[in-house]
Amino acid sequence: MRKSKLKVLSILCFSLFIVTQSSAQKSAVDYMESINKELGAIMADTWDYTSAVAHGKTARKIDNKRKELIKTSVQAKNKIGRMPAFEGDASLRDSVVAFLDINNKVLTQDYEKIVNMEEIAEQSYDQMEAYLLAQEKANERLNAAGDRMEGEQRKFAAKNNINLLENKDKIAKKLESAGDVIKYYNELYLIFFKSYKQEAYLIDAQNRSDLNAMEQNKNALLTNATEGLAKLENIKPFKGDANLKAACKNMLEFYKDEASTKMPVIVNFYMKKEKLEKVKAAFDAKPQNKRTQQDVEQYNAAVNDMNADLNKYNSNNETLNKNRNASVEKWNNAAAKFMDSHVPKYK
Repeated sequence: MRKSKLKVLSILCFSLFIVTQSSAQKSAVDYMESINKELGAIMADTWDYTSAVAHGKTARKIDNKRKELIKTSVQAKNKIGRMPAFEGDASLRDSVVAFLDINNKVLTQDYEKIVNMEEIAEQSYDQMEAYLLAQEKANERLNAAGDRMEGEQRKFAAKNNINLLENKDKIAKKLESAGDVIKYYNELYLIFFKSYKQEAYLIDAQNRSDLNAMEQNKNALLTNATEGLAKLENIKPFKGDANLKAACKNMLEFYKDEASTKMPVIVNFYMKKEKLEKVKAAFDAKPQNKRTQQDVEQYNAAVNDMNADLNKYNSNNETLNKNRNASVEKWNNAAAKFMDSHVPKYK
């Protein structure tokens, strides 16, 4: 199965285009542009990192890109921190330094924990949910700091008669768009993953011939798949692209059919197999000269009963494996295509 995609730690800083007016001080414009230049370098590295993650690179594999981003951010913080206050006003400089300080802590302390969580996220739905939630909380910290910084940018511009265009630059637009794409993907992925993991528990119970666990996990899978399909009904296609949603729905429909139609046949076979094992154990425990005709008939009936369902069992297993492989492949292809279509690849 395709591993979960990392929800990117998007840095929401962006350079506002600056247009000087006749009343604006050139020195104020230069001061602001020098800060924006440093932020622009961070954005460039952030996009390189974001795109790599969006296209299936795990946190471990692209950790060098994270380290490069940290280096760029630290250098920018130090450089901006050494800038003098503008005519005694240090609010803009200090807000940017504060933002970069939080950014650096998220990329080091918070993200180090997230990288470690990635290693175990696939083990359970709760761990996967916690993994994605940790990234969401880290993003919220960055967003809040970015909003405060933007507020100081606007105050500085207004105070110094600098006209700010509202248009974001190309990289900022890409980052914002990628964030929306990954948020949408993660929402569908969690719906898919809950049933995917539940099926893994069901298959494990089957491999152990644990009838009670098979029955419990079969019922849980049916519940999860049904609830997942209901959630999908309220999720719209992403900007008109319904392929990922359709692949998720197809996967859940497979799980629902497996739990409601195919697994009961398999469970029934294991019940008969278990019965045969008990009958055989009792039959073998008796000396041959003490076995009655009833013992022989009971043993033969148990063998015939299990053999009668063997073809159904094999047919169900073959159908399940075939449909499972096709559905997972469809999901994986849809996920890759979704990212390729909506997030440009890094260079």
